[in-house]
Amino acid sequence: MKGTIRKPSARAKSLRKAIAMGFAAAAVLVFAAPARATSLVTNGSFEETTNGPGQLGYNTNATGWTTTGYNFLYASGTADSLTNAAQGQYGVNPLWGPNDGSANGFTASSPDGGNFIAGDGDFDTGPISQTINGLTAGDQYAVSFYWAASQQEGYTGDTQQYWAVSLGSQTFDTPTYDLASEGFSGWMYQTETFTATSTSEVLSFLAVGNVPVPPFALLDGVTMNDENQPSPVPEPGSLPLLFTGLMGGLAVLRSKKWLRR
Repeated sequence: MKGTIRKPSARAKSLRKAIAMGFAAAAVLVFAAPARATSLVTNGSFEETTNGPGQLGYNTNATGWTTTGYNFLYASGTADSLTNAAQGQYGVNPLWGPNDGSANGFTASSPDGGNFIAGDGDFDTGPISQTINGLTAGDQYAVSFYWAASQQEGYTGDTQQYWAVSLGSQTFDTPTYDLASEGFSGWMYQTETFTATSTSEVLSFLAVGNVPVPPFALLDGVTMNDENQPSPVPEPGSLPLLFTGLMGGLAVLRSKKWLRR
């Protein structure tokens, strides 16, 4: 007697589909779930301020940071405006860009978005600084940031610029950028590695330029993370989905008998 071949029922097909989706969701979340690392830097994007754009230490401040020297905080899209750029003790302080006569490719903001810092590397120089607590002596820390070279509007002449980045007594310099008159370098991403020597150290950024034709180095998106710590865990919001996917996968074991019935 010939056996009867049964076609899978609609219910069986649905269950198989659900199981496959469950395994797929679990695999995606395990191997591609976004990781979250908490930076030790406060207000590394400079979005929190006491009074909006302006000259740091004069008419505004970036929360969490202290400053000396001629350093400015600019809002997105305003730095090359002759009327809306940051105001300082000597008036409005625009940088060269498309909105004030230089087709140098100056962008509205950094890749980090929003506010950014500009430090004069030649006039009244001084760093912007922040005390970082909770360090582990002997651990290595990665300090990452976006930076660019620019020049104050109304002045001409080639410059050389870089940021001197310090943690405690250790200092590393970014590569020196040769900037053409009225130019803009474009944004660059930099990571410097420091070894902590105590549980609390000062992180600082000092703009350095070599010619007195206001060279302004730009800074944004500052983060600092302990390289000795284990990799971060998946975002909490992904955990319920991961659980659901795994439950779907486990259902395979229970469904095999059911599908043979």
